Amino acid sequence: MALKQFKPNTAGQRALVLTDNSDLHKGKPFKKLTKGLTKSGGRNNFGHLTSRRQGGGHKRKYRLVDFKRNVKDVCATVERIEYDPNRTANIALIKYENGIFSYIISPQKLKIGDKIISSDKADIKVGNCMQLKNIPTDTLIHNVEMKPGKGGQLNRSAGTYSQLIGKDSEYAQIKLSSGEIRIVRIECRATIGMVSNPDNKNIKLGKAGRKRWMGIRPVVRGVAMNPVDHPHGGGEGRTSGGRNPVSRKGFSAKGKKTRNNKRTDKYIIRRGKK
Repeated sequence: MALKQFKPNTAGQRALVLTDNSDLHKGKPFKKLTKGLTKSGGRNNFGHLTSRRQGGGHKRKYRLVDFKRNVKDVCATVERIEYDPNRTANIALIKYENGIFSYIISPQKLKIGDKIISSDKADIKVGNCMQLKNIPTDTLIHNVEMKPGKGGQLNRSAGTYSQLIGKDSEYAQIKLSSGEIRIVRIECRATIGMVSNPDNKNIKLGKAGRKRWMGIRPVVRGVAMNPVDHPHGGGEGRTSGGRNPVSRKGFSAKGKKTRNNKRTDKYIIRRGKK
């Protein structure tokens, strides 16, 4: 998918770079696979602000995406590829031979009219879903389950993928986009191919208002606050914090590892890139 630049008729258009969605579906989403999406504005049930920098934004409908691919051994046809405002990747509307419609994460190079299937005896073809034990090593995969039957949790974002690098009797080794090597059960399912919309990382919004349309409010630097509001706040004149960079809660903000989940440490063979 190509990038699209604009003539600088306005100051906001001068730096604007978006992805070209001209080949995506132009109409509304499939109504039976959508539901309402309410906004919290970053506030909890008491109305207190608990997540900063949220609020506003365009009204959205949530698309019910099938991460499990439970309809097995039934061939499906890709009806259309759609934009989804709730995620960076595109989604594909598929229709099974038994008449069931479903949304899936659209992989790269999936086209309208393609036939895909979720089966343990399927071909190694983009869009097909099967257990890891039936996928050859060095295959690129996405939408990978971490627990059998739970549905895909890894590699669902635009342009991401994993590589299956090894298998034994119980576990498969996969290398994630971050460089992390992790083991998952070979009964877990994954989809062949890489996630669509790889140019999403090259988007430049061009102006602050476009960020507001996405529901993201302005960010205020800690050094511009008072000491009561942030550890970097206060001081006479223009000071730059006077201490190690930390978050508003006091956690290190410059690359210190904060992961603390010893229960799943055994599944990680090698950490990701620093």
